[in-house]
Amino acid sequence: MSKTLPLGLINRYRDRLPVGPDTPAVTLGEGGTPLIPLRRLGQPCQVYVKFEGLNPTGSFKDRGMTMAVTRAAELGAKAVICASTGNTSAAAAAYAAQAGMQAFVLIPEGKIARGKLAQAVMHGAKILQIRGNFDDGMSLVKSVAEQMPITLVNSVNPYRLQGQKTAAFEIIESLGRAPDVHCLPVGNAGNITAHWIGYSEAAGRPTEATSFRDERISDSLPPMSESCPTMVGYQASGSAPFMRGGPVTHPDTVATAIRIGNPQSWDAAHVVQRESGGWFDELTDEQILATQARLAREEGVFCEPASAASLAGALRDIEAGRIAAGSTVVCTLTGHGLKDPDIAAEHVAGASQTIDATLAAVEQALGASLDA
Repeated sequence: MSKTLPLGLINRYRDRLPVGPDTPAVTLGEGGTPLIPLRRLGQPCQVYVKFEGLNPTGSFKDRGMTMAVTRAAELGAKAVICASTGNTSAAAAAYAAQAGMQAFVLIPEGKIARGKLAQAVMHGAKILQIRGNFDDGMSLVKSVAEQMPITLVNSVNPYRLQGQKTAAFEIIESLGRAPDVHCLPVGNAGNITAHWIGYSEAAGRPTEATSFRDERISDSLPPMSESCPTMVGYQASGSAPFMRGGPVTHPDTVATAIRIGNPQSWDAAHVVQRESGGWFDELTDEQILATQARLAREEGVFCEPASAASLAGALRDIEAGRIAAGSTVVCTLTGHGLKDPDIAAEHVAGASQTIDATLAAVEQALGASLDA
């Protein structure tokens, strides 16, 4: 008889998360995403991609949202709110719907990918497009949550990072140990912080990246790993506050998921850099899009543009020797490529041709492609 796995990451990692033994999980079956070895890209290292785009709403945000909404439901909340560049809004709306709550979403007017906006709409969120950027929206929702009976579910909510840390547990379980290097795209910087919290807890090491403490998390669990990876974060050049040394007033990049100029986890991310011996770097939009295309064509994995920043940076640093040859490297792909259909459509534009509906025309076209 086949074994039935627990539904969702809360039920799977309940003893490592701040939930009670009987707390009902608000879950859509998130977690358990594949760690895919790359066959062609990344030599002479062994590079894996953790494809978070296969979560229920298509991004890593589901990991944090299952925890944030579960906690909100436990406390009797009737509504949640978030500012979003897209993925957070989709996840918040879906998990709020699962919990029977109303979701309110603030998004930058005209600055959100259609695939993500469609998700929030279909899940019943009340959407407010503001004449401003994500950072303006973040300031507003923090104020709203202080004055109204609505739970804030952005990554400043500590339960979000608690859910997101479980990706590190899954990677260790898949590899049998922590990787040597872990690369992530960085926008609000909550995810790189959450991963480091997970790796640190798995190795039984304290970290200053979090002040979160909850007696419901067992402190007597055996370690999952003996080591922690070097953590590396990559930003888009038009939205790279970590590289500029301070907030970017008008962030601009095709990688909308990391179009954030004032990261909410600024201090924690610098702790991660210091404790792990890692670094931050930046990539142009052209480098990000080129890697997105290469990954899809050469490895069969279609991620959204922001996700490709992690792999683009890793490949560049492997080639430059900054990441040592022979290293085991994991790159987080934060979202699915179908999250941003407009970018994908630009690739499609020159990829097809129109021919007559005859066998001769088909054979001629196929022959030309095979000879190319």
